[in-house]
Amino acid sequence: MNDTTDQAGALTPQQEKALLALLTKPTITDAAKAAAVHRVLLHRWLKQEVFATAYREARRDVVQHAISRLQRACDLAVDTLESVAGDGNAPPAARVSAARTILDLSLKAVELEDLAARVGALEALQPPAGAPTVGNGRW
Repeated sequence: MNDTTDQAGALTPQQEKALLALLTKPTITDAAKAAAVHRVLLHRWLKQEVFATAYREARRDVVQHAISRLQRACDLAVDTLESVAGDGNAPPAARVSAARTILDLSLKAVELEDLAARVGALEALQPPAGAPTVGNGRW
């Protein structure tokens, strides 16, 4: 057993606590204090593969959760933009801003759809994995 994992290769309870602290505290020093470990030890853990991988996965999970929350809020955001844009009593600057935002986001969505279609078409042109190549390396 080393100072990175328990005998099964999993993070120790102290490391789990440090991982949570890294996700919630603004600095490594603050995270080390919250986890009751020395800052140097926390830096050492971050350089070790098992802990660093767990930290990256935890950060990815946090971001995925935030993205899910943003996606759930999209309907409300669009409703708000539509409401402001169509509200004759709203200040003109707010109505213009809402309308501009709706147009900008709509155009970006079309651009992304077009780009996704182009990437899909290019991927369809790729030979299957492991297919033999002919001539100058092209299939």
